[in-house]
Amino acid sequence: VEGLDLLKSKFSIGTLSNGNFSLLLNMSKFSKLHWDFIFSGDIFMKYKPNKFVYEKACDYLGLKNDEVMLVAAHENDLLAAEKSGLKTGFVYRPFEHSDKPKKRLINNFDYNVNSFIELYNQIKWKKFFTKLVDNYNSY
Repeated sequence: VEGLDLLKSKFSIGTLSNGNFSLLLNMSKFSKLHWDFIFSGDIFMKYKPNKFVYEKACDYLGLKNDEVMLVAAHENDLLAAEKSGLKTGFVYRPFEHSDKPKKRLINNFDYNVNSFIELYNQIKWKKFFTKLVDNYNSY
C-alpha cells in the first residue's frame, strides 16, 4: 500500500481487472487501497486481454493511450496493453503462485521493478533527468 500511496501522490491510480466490480469495490474498501477509479470487465462487457478493454479505460479517463501506464505482474496483460499503445510497468512477484520463486522474465517493458516503491523512484528519477536534459538543451 505504501508504494501505491507514493504513486497516488503524483498520479491518478486505479484498477483495471477482470474481477467483478463489487469484489473490486470491497477490496478497495477493506484493504486500504485508495484507488481513484475502478475499471472492471463487468463495465465493458469484455475482458482482458481484449484490446477494447484497455482502449475504453483510456477513453473513460479522457487520456490518450500513450498517457496511461498499466502496471502488472502478468506478462500477458502487459503485452496486450503494450499492443494497445499503453506504457507498461512489470512488477516481479516471485512467490505469486508457489513457495518456490519463479524465474524473472527478461522483457522490454517501460519499467521492470520489484515493488511499487521502486516504480515510483524510477519514474521520479526519469522525470528529473528528462527535465534536466530539456533545460540543458534549451540553452
